[in-house]
Amino acid sequence: MSSSESRPSRRSLLASSGAVAMAAAAGVAAGGPAAAAGPAAGPSAGHGRRGSAALIVHHARVFTGLPGGRPVEAVAVGRDGRILATGRDGELRRLSGRDTEVVDARGATVMSGIHDGHVHPLGAGKRSLRPSLEGAETTETELLGILTGFLEDSPGQEPDGWLVVEDWNPVGLLPQGTAPHHTLLDRLPTRRPVALVGGDGHNIWVNGRALRIAGIDASTPDPVGGKIVKGADGQPTGVLKDDAQPLVTRHIPEPDPAELTAACARALERAAASGVTTMMDAWVGRGELMTYQALAASGKLPQRVVPAIRIEADQAKDPAGALAYAKGLRREFEGVRALRFGMVKVFLDGVIEHPAQTAALLEPYLDGAGRPTDNRGELYVSALDYGRLTAAFNRAGWQMHAHGLGDRAVRTALDGYAWARRATGLRDTRNAVAHLQLVDPADLGRFARLGVVACMQLQWAAQDTWTMEALLPYIGPERHRWMYPARSLERQGARLSGGSDWPVDALQVWNQIRTAVDRRGAHGEGELYRELEGLDRGSALRMHTYGTAWQLRMDRLTGTVREGRAADLVVLDRDVTRCPVEDISDTRVELTLVDGRVVHDARSESGRAAAAGLARAAQGPRPASYEAVHGDRHRACGCGGH
Repeated sequence: MSSSESRPSRRSLLASSGAVAMAAAAGVAAGGPAAAAGPAAGPSAGHGRRGSAALIVHHARVFTGLPGGRPVEAVAVGRDGRILATGRDGELRRLSGRDTEVVDARGATVMSGIHDGHVHPLGAGKRSLRPSLEGAETTETELLGILTGFLEDSPGQEPDGWLVVEDWNPVGLLPQGTAPHHTLLDRLPTRRPVALVGGDGHNIWVNGRALRIAGIDASTPDPVGGKIVKGADGQPTGVLKDDAQPLVTRHIPEPDPAELTAACARALERAAASGVTTMMDAWVGRGELMTYQALAASGKLPQRVVPAIRIEADQAKDPAGALAYAKGLRREFEGVRALRFGMVKVFLDGVIEHPAQTAALLEPYLDGAGRPTDNRGELYVSALDYGRLTAAFNRAGWQMHAHGLGDRAVRTALDGYAWARRATGLRDTRNAVAHLQLVDPADLGRFARLGVVACMQLQWAAQDTWTMEALLPYIGPERHRWMYPARSLERQGARLSGGSDWPVDALQVWNQIRTAVDRRGAHGEGELYRELEGLDRGSALRMHTYGTAWQLRMDRLTGTVREGRAADLVVLDRDVTRCPVEDISDTRVELTLVDGRVVHDARSESGRAAAAGLARAAQGPRPASYEAVHGDRHRACGCGGH
């Protein structure tokens, strides 16, 4: 069935003034998603008036996320924002009243909203305020030409205005193997400090002026959890990794708060247009919480958000102090509607691709010709320190979320969780490890035994420059086979959750789900171990709905389509349960509801704008050509010029 044939129709156009929106808004005013984020009272909790649904979606292919059961064709939403009933079309007709909104899905999928278990939405908003290299690969001459254009686009900033450019590709200088150095940026026709922010979030490259402002020289020591890259002469090259980045970024002026809030609101609209109804923001401090507070106050926070408070590597050595810090932020911001506290995030390592190679490995990186080096990456927190930190937070009812890309970081997280389990005796902690780019097969079964969630970003699980040229020669085929081992983890009984890591990667939710299945996606050059690690379609959909809801302790509220659950739903333009797998990438979301309230309508003006932004981004998450940036520089920088 084509998307035009399956596009839902409505008896009356759903809008913010519709019955379901008004009913849900009343519920939000009384407590909203934050109040609703606790366990539901049971299957019959919160029902609206029987026989008078606020909304009915029928002629649908409903993916309930529940095992077995009879086919479901229709969903009725009560006036309290909960699912009133599910069943056959004829069975739900009795719930339709004179003011009931009716949507004919025309055979398309209706399902739980997407739960993004690892994302940086405010980072996406902030990045949109700056020019972008969009991950392009360039020669030195091409890069200087692009950056000179950005300087020309921002006149009047000499000599002290920072030029900050987002989405620099740390492995993108051509010919491959060319190392970034501040002397190249020093050739730009400017006296301004210049910073290129890595799209991976783990690297920044600055010019000599920026190094001088930050006071970084040959004698500057590496901070805990970070690295100042230095050349053979002992002098800084201008590249800073992980927790060394703040040495520079603390000197970069923050954007105007009103501009930042508006940009973040647009980012959240795009997330809603993608079908995202719940997010775990995986990098939050006081500044981010202030932005969420401003968004909520202006009515621009459509999703449920679990803020994961970032605990730095040095804080990890002081569990009591780290817990007090997190509790202090919760006390300060727990009144913000739609936020649910109880999660912290810790970086255990960096990134694995050459030339960064800061992900922690059990065995050394190779030199590209098959010979071992003396580099096993960077491990920022020891297993014992992580275990003590986990025990302190778990005892207080908090959950842990570890960044673990390399197999040594993954093992460190698991060792820490095992230590905490022995120390506390707690079982249902729902701690997680995110990314899992490389997992030693000996550790696969430990996830299920320890009750640890495997939070995976499977849009990365395809053959491309990042997984092949920048990685295979440096870890060898035996380890490479264990890249993103989703099916192996599932077979061992691990609970899988899904995340995008946007804006580290593009927000392409449906391509992400497709790639979990075919391990190629819309942009891959080939399949990445599909026969060994590809998931079936149901598993891919569940990990991005119920799986993440379970991770976030929302599984009794959201993540499945069943009576009594919150009406966090999406209506799609096709049946993603049956269409060809490659067609899943092009899925469009017609309606997104949170607590029964319409937060995205593809036919509204704002919905069309958000969908158009997503379509532009879908041109490719990791451009590999200079033309992708230079050919449309003004689109990249967002200045509106031509």
